[in-house]
Amino acid sequence: MSGSDHIREKDGIWAVLAWLSILAYKNKDNLSGEKLVTVEDIVRKHWATYGRHYYTRYDYENVDAGAAKELMAYLVKLQSSLGDVNKTVKGIHSDVSSIVHADEFEYKDPVDGSISKHQGIRYLFEDGSRLVFRLSGTGSEGATIRLYIEQYEKDPSKTGRDSQEALAPLVEVALKLSKMQEFTGRSAPTVIT
Repeated sequence: MSGSDHIREKDGIWAVLAWLSILAYKNKDNLSGEKLVTVEDIVRKHWATYGRHYYTRYDYENVDAGAAKELMAYLVKLQSSLGDVNKTVKGIHSDVSSIVHADEFEYKDPVDGSISKHQGIRYLFEDGSRLVFRLSGTGSEGATIRLYIEQYEKDPSKTGRDSQEALAPLVEVALKLSKMQEFTGRSAPTVIT
């Protein structure tokens, strides 16, 4: 057992050290008591230059396994008629981009080449946004539905918003399109990250 085995969650420690290194470099010529460059300063400048990827995840834990499987089957069925789905999307939130692709994705292990099918349902939007629905833990105690919502924003005037605010239109589309409350009986997720 090496010394590093005793430290749990080392990635967080390394991230802090990386940020400290960046801050030290950015402030090396500014130690005379003037305002120091902060992490927020660096991040906001980065967003202004390159844009920002907004992300959130909604977890619905201990959902009835049968209801969860029905929801996923419903999402698979929706893929066959993207024209109708896009009409529904525009009806829910008119300023959300159109869906250009939907699929049930699989994972191919790069080491052994094995393929894991039915890993989740993806809806990809014209502007690069995406919704991903994943089902896990369909045992006797219920299932977990994870909903991943991502959107890229290049307009510098919009990159400083709170993630939940920026993603609210896509969240609304995801929840209504999937009929999450109707299938699960849940009016809110268990966890939002």
